[in-house]
Amino acid sequence: MNVKNIVIGILAHVDAGKTTLSESMLYLSGSIRKLGRVDHQDAFLDMHELERMRGITIFSKQAELLLGDTRVTLLDTPGHVDFSAEMERTLQVLDYAILVINGTDGVQGHTLTLWKLLKKYHIPVFLFINKMDQNVTDRKHLMEELIKKLGDECLDFGKDQDQKIFQENLALCDELLMKKYLDGETIENNDIVRLVAGRKLFPCYFGSALKLEGIEEFLQGLEQFAKPLFYPKEFGAKIFKITRDKQGNRLTHMKITGGSLKVKDPLNNRCAQREQDFSAPQTNIWEEKADQIRIYSGDKYDTVRSFCRKNMRSNRFK
Repeated sequence: MNVKNIVIGILAHVDAGKTTLSESMLYLSGSIRKLGRVDHQDAFLDMHELERMRGITIFSKQAELLLGDTRVTLLDTPGHVDFSAEMERTLQVLDYAILVINGTDGVQGHTLTLWKLLKKYHIPVFLFINKMDQNVTDRKHLMEELIKKLGDECLDFGKDQDQKIFQENLALCDELLMKKYLDGETIENNDIVRLVAGRKLFPCYFGSALKLEGIEEFLQGLEQFAKPLFYPKEFGAKIFKITRDKQGNRLTHMKITGGSLKVKDPLNNRCAQREQDFSAPQTNIWEEKADQIRIYSGDKYDTVRSFCRKNMRSNRFK
């Protein structure tokens, strides 16, 4: 099977249920066997002792899940405003983002900040409105708030939608689709994929991550409408984080953006320097070898001898 790869970040205002949504997505996709909980201090991506104790995400982490023939690298980011810098570092490597909204609170202040950042980095967005199992939530009211505060491009993708009205709303997002709709043609999945990728449409899904409600439908939506981006044949990569493993080895977190990488290949930043200023003398040039290539999911990893753009995902080398 020819597996495609995309990198999706998950962002939210603190306590919106972002890590719980990550956990339910990993569980229902078969990536983890046991469903952990933040309040039980056993969530798959809450690996640090301080995160388990405080019940919040402090460090961005990644996990791997398979949706059909698409392998998703899911980057869980901090929701607390105090750790916004850690969250923003991941934005440069995202193909898509999931913005989680707390259904009991609606669009909060930090949610609007995240929305502006996603616009700045031109990242396509899927929205998941969480905690809909609570009695105080109102789907219609929430949808109206999303449209008012985030834009008319937000559209309810619930399976119980009237298809005629749904097609009309899709057509309103794009002139080409409007023409297609007026000509009596059916708007297809490929049309939706194009709109989502171009940030002309933001699919909205509702459910409860804690009770696994609406998660299957959300995963199906990601599989259908989030598609891999084009990458060139020439090798390239974006570094977004430096950490150390338990043995003290330095880990460089990177996303391959083209070509392939093999163990012991030399890496340098000459191309990046040239892109910044062709006329200026190149300074601060570095060159290192990739001693080891690791594919992480949570705190576990697999080592590989090489990694190419056709098998692309966020990875780390030592």
